[in-house]
Amino acid sequence: MTGTGATDVLTRLLHDWQQAFNAHRPAEIAALFSQDALFQGISPQLGHGPQEVFDYYARVVRGTTAQVEVVSGGRLSEEIVHGFAEVTFTAPTGDVHLICLSVVAKRAGGSWLIHQYHASTRHVGGGSAVRAGGPPM
Repeated sequence: MTGTGATDVLTRLLHDWQQAFNAHRPAEIAALFSQDALFQGISPQLGHGPQEVFDYYARVVRGTTAQVEVVSGGRLSEEIVHGFAEVTFTAPTGDVHLICLSVVAKRAGGSWLIHQYHASTRHVGGGSAVRAGGPPM
């Protein structure tokens, strides 16, 4: 199943993620993840649950910002949505990092939480998407 409902859910959820990220509030970011979440940021280590999400985002350099655009979404069930987003991270130095993000979210009570999160470097025109330096996290 696909539909705008799934895209709307992801847009709201990732908007909250973006707001917390840009304000460097790792506890708020972690609260957006389920207790059994799988988290793969731009690092070789797979994270599990909100505490590891918190630890990951607490290490991000203050002043780094993110701009998220949901590009597609679908519904696996009434309680599970999935989709893709493009994220542009800007480091305080001005370095820009383009990321592809795959997300699965599930409804828990009246809220939607991120259940799986996978980020990978986005390449443009066959070259590296990163303009100097490494990923911001």
